[in-house]
Amino acid sequence: MVTQMSLTKDIVENKILKPAESVARPRIFLFDWKRVFFILLGLGVFTGIYFSPPWAAAIDPLGVSFELSRQAKGALAVFGLAAIWWVFEVVPIGVTSLAIGTLQALFLIRDPKVAFKDFMDPSVLFIFGSLVIGMVFTKTGLTKRLAYKMLSIIGERTSMIYLGCFVMTALLTHLMAHTAVAATMFPLLMAIHALYSEDEEPTRFGRGLFIGMAYVAGAGSIITLLGAARGAVALGFYKDIMHVDISFFQLTLYMFPIGWLMVFMLWAFFMLVCKPEKARIEGLKERAKSMYEGLGRWSTDEILVVLIVFSVILIIALKNFVPALEGLDKTGILLVSTISFFILNILNIKDLEEIPWNIILLFSGAMSIGFCLWDTGAAKWLAINWLQLFKDSSGVVFILGMAFFVMIMTNFIMNVAAIAISLPVALVIAPYLGVAGEVILFASLLTAGMPFLLLVGAAPNAIAYSSKQFTPGQFFLYGIPASILLMFVVWLAITVIWPLMGMTVTIPAGG
Repeated sequence: MVTQMSLTKDIVENKILKPAESVARPRIFLFDWKRVFFILLGLGVFTGIYFSPPWAAAIDPLGVSFELSRQAKGALAVFGLAAIWWVFEVVPIGVTSLAIGTLQALFLIRDPKVAFKDFMDPSVLFIFGSLVIGMVFTKTGLTKRLAYKMLSIIGERTSMIYLGCFVMTALLTHLMAHTAVAATMFPLLMAIHALYSEDEEPTRFGRGLFIGMAYVAGAGSIITLLGAARGAVALGFYKDIMHVDISFFQLTLYMFPIGWLMVFMLWAFFMLVCKPEKARIEGLKERAKSMYEGLGRWSTDEILVVLIVFSVILIIALKNFVPALEGLDKTGILLVSTISFFILNILNIKDLEEIPWNIILLFSGAMSIGFCLWDTGAAKWLAINWLQLFKDSSGVVFILGMAFFVMIMTNFIMNVAAIAISLPVALVIAPYLGVAGEVILFASLLTAGMPFLLLVGAAPNAIAYSSKQFTPGQFFLYGIPASILLMFVVWLAITVIWPLMGMTVTIPAGG
């Protein structure tokens, strides 16, 4: 009679099963009540909003009524579900994005061709190209060169490493899009964190480093028109409404002190909430200097990557000044670099498979829900109802209310769209409260550039998340006090800084 032990031995030795298969254990099912609760909460919010009775129409300052259609109510329902699932990450964030498109299609909120077309919006492909740049910097060793050189200059104090990384991020956003800056800084920060901790587990220092980079990229991007597309679009939009042309240098003049104030306040903020476990990394300066020298001469691939990336960034920057380049699409320009990396064999098929598609899907879903709120009129309905609350308030409260709405909405939809839906309403109300249109525009641009609550608010947020140093929930929790800090800076700007600089904040009421 064959025993169970001898039978198992015979099966393994005769290769009927592999050793790993012979000792396979049944999967242990652990019921996660918290996860199930938030899954059901998201579904409940969607169901409750979508199947609720018709909601009251919004009445704008001119008396025009805006009905909330069934599709618009559906957009708000999807918006509610996505917010809950993204914050609590009940499923991978990319899967939540797929749910956004799926719900639009199944519940006839938008045409499926339109809803899913947004997943390949040029902005999404721009993020794809930015991630590829980060990948090629890492593969060729350029990130190590940058990190070692930077650390050999900054030194061993972790507080100064924070500050050095934040200042470098902000400076770069003066010249290039904040998405590209985040993609460039990301591998550099990964190399720095590897020197800080050999363990792959998240650290407070890592959390502050990556979330701080995302926040500071936003703060720096408000200073010039090169930092993000939102500035140029908003200025053009304002010119069409108010027939007032605000120049590149006028924008930079008013935004420079505010942007840099936020950079240094965010540094202090992260030193408080994400104080590094180590005050110093002993011997880091000498070790970084030695490791930099050990990299030897620049390789051909490194030189090619620098030339390609610099050329792409230069052309994108010159688009704003050279009429002949104005018609070129920035996404198309950026993707030339991606194609070049593969043509020159700097990247290969294995590298393509390692791209974090979860992050790309995350932003795809963000674009889809943003356009959904915009196309269905749900966003405009929200803006009118919100701003009507402040029509009898003081001028300062009204400006803060406007800025707050843009700050919240830009965490869910394109920042340009958040400005576009609220600015016309605000500019109609503003004269009756004695508020100048210019301060409304600048306050909106200020908060539109800094979505601190959700990963989908801006590409740098999503790029930082791929570091695995924090969860969406942690990002949200840090974003609450950071957003309060931002609103304080808005108040300081409109009451003290901008008036001292000569900006017109108040006008005769009713004018």
